Amino acid sequence: MNPTREQILAASAGWVAVVLNVLPGLGAGYLYQRRWRAYWITSALASAWFGAGALLGLNAEGAAVAQNQLVGLIGLLALAAVTATEAGLAVKKVRQ
Repeated sequence: MNPTREQILAASAGWVAVVLNVLPGLGAGYLYQRRWRAYWITSALASAWFGAGALLGLNAEGAAVAQNQLVGLIGLLALAAVTATEAGLAVKKVRQ
């Protein structure tokens, strides 16, 4: 008797998923929740963000490099915040 996807999600600790999505970031909380589609979407978005930053930073000089790094960091922090919020809300929704 295998547990359903909802049972696995409801049994997971929401705070653990939130912390794992914030601290290491990049959807590690989704791995904990066994939500593979959400994990791969997050990984694709993070990879695209890194790729865009690399392309935009190819011919950047001086102050532009520092600005590009700041924009990249803010983008990854925003991705971590969104995924952490979504992971916590998913657990809350399933438990209701």
